[in-house]
Parts: sequence; structure tokens; C-alpha cells
Amino acid sequence: MTTSPAPRAFITGCAGTALTRDEIAFLEEAAPWGLILFRRNVESPAQVAALVAAFRATVGRPDAPVLIDQEGGRVQRLAPPHWPAYPPADVFARRAEAGDTNGAAEAARLGARLMAADLAALGITVDCVPCADLRLPEGHGIIGDRAYGATPPQVAHLARAAAEGLMSGGVLPVLKHIPGHGRARADSHESLPVVETSRAELEATDFAPFRALADLPLGMTAHVVYTAVDPDRPATTSPTVIDEIIRGHIGFDGALMSDDLSMGALAGSLAHRAEASFAAGCDLALHCNGRLNEMADVASRTPLLAGEAARRCAAALARLAVPEEIALDEARTRFSAMIAAS
Repeated sequence: MTTSPAPRAFITGCAGTALTRDEIAFLEEAAPWGLILFRRNVESPAQVAALVAAFRATVGRPDAPVLIDQEGGRVQRLAPPHWPAYPPADVFARRAEAGDTNGAAEAARLGARLMAADLAALGITVDCVPCADLRLPEGHGIIGDRAYGATPPQVAHLARAAAEGLMSGGVLPVLKHIPGHGRARADSHESLPVVETSRAELEATDFAPFRALADLPLGMTAHVVYTAVDPDRPATTSPTVIDEIIRGHIGFDGALMSDDLSMGALAGSLAHRAEASFAAGCDLALHCNGRLNEMADVASRTPLLAGEAARRCAAALARLAVPEEIALDEARTRFSAMIAAS
């Protein structure tokens, strides 16, 4: 077992429901900051808890972050029969748009608190929620019902409620996809979206919810080109977007991770993508698909976590709190009634 005082500044995946010998050897050597789980890694509560514990034992850090995408709706890695089905963000958005803004926020907060209870029971400490992307008519369906609405104030309000629900349950939220994926006409999992909207309009719309949520502890970049800011590079690999927009105009000072480096929006080798994301200003590189050769390529270009990146990551983890008390059975009944009324 390796106990590294300084992990490497990346988050990795793994291939299956338990770590292989090769993965254990890689993790001991590469010492990633965190692990992210997907549906392929999930079989049962006991198995997930064992996988989480095995990762932490392997890297020698009992507080090593373990992440998951548990939004609800289409993006839910923990699913029935072992875990509840949660609604997508659009359910809360529609309730707010019907005039019940406070009820929508209460439901979003409670749903996130219940998801946090599910995650905390397994040792998972980070949920890649909320999406603060706008639901816009020209946008690709990859966002769609994952959005909390079409207007910046509503999206910021409901996304804030979800983030608060997670944090009250002892789980850190990740603000995504900074500085906004809602206007993108392509799915960045497959190809590189290019947004040609003016900077003034972007600041008034797409960027605005992120600016309202800039105090959240963790964020994830968008693999999107904004031609008015940097016509050549997506946010993930653009020093201009990260410096002028994410750190500057939006004012985000949390730990900033790339979106998944293995996505089709990015070009070049995995080593090149990792190098470019760090050069642009990302604090952490995220690689999700669990392919060991790609994981090694990312690790080969990843520095030890140091300087401002280390400060931001430490500040994020310092915001992990003991979960607030909640009567889970009563809360689940109440949440189900809220959703039925939406």
C-alpha cells in the first residue's frame, strides 16, 4: 500500500465491480486524487461500499474522494432495485414554471438530500450535480431534461437548492458544465460543440447561473468552444475561457475539474488532452472510461497536486460536513408526495 502525501491531480475510473490486480498496481503507483463510479461499477450496496473502501485502501488515503453522477432521470448510476428512482431536474423546473418556485426548490433540496443519504451510506463523497446549464430550444438534447429551466434566475435558484441538499447530507456537489453547455448544438460525448453567440449575450444568459453559484466547492468544465471568447479551443483546454470567464467573470474559485477527457469533443492523445487541460488552468483532470492504457496516459502527464490546485481541493474537502439528522422514511414519503403533485 502506498501512502502518498501528495496525490496526482486526476480522477480516474475503473473497469468493473472490483479492482483488478493491474488496476491496484496502477492506483498504488499513480495515486489519483479521486475515483469516479459508473453503472458498470455498480451491482449491489455491499459491493459498491467494498469497491469504495478498496480504492481508499489502495491509495492510502481514507478521505480520498469518490465521485458519481447521480442526477436522477437519465443520469442515475445507482438505480432500482437497490436504490430509488429519482426524477430529472426538469420535474422541478416545470413546477417552478407553473408558479410554485418555493415548492420546486424545496423538492429539489429534499431529493438531493435523499440522494446524499444513499451515497453517504456507500462512502461516496462527491456527486456531479447540479447542472446549471440552461434549457434552450436550439440546444442538443444531451442537456434537455437535466436542466433546471430556461432562465438564469430559476436555474440558479433550483441548482442552489440541490447543492444545499447534497451538502446537508455530507456529500459535495459539482457545478457543471462551466461556463454553460445549454446552447451547444452537439453532444460533446461525440463531437465538439461550437457556440457562436456574442460574449455579451452569453454573460447575460448561459454564464449567469454559474456566476450566481460561484461559491460552490467543485466545478466541471464544458467541452464547448465559445467563439466570442476563444474561437480555437473548448473551455476545458482554453486558458482564455478559464482565466477570463470561469475564474474572472464568473468568479469561481473552487476546485475545477475537466469534463471526461475521453469524450469525442476533444482531439489528440489522452496524454495531450491531460497536458492541455492543466496548461489551460484546470486543477484536476477527469478520465472516466476505465481503460487502463488511457488511465496510464493521463497519469503520465498529470502533476502532483500542489500550489493553488492543492489549496482549492483542500478547501473543497474541508466543506464536507457530518450529515444533518433526517427521518429518512418520512422524508422519502414526503418527497414522493411532492413529485406526485408536480
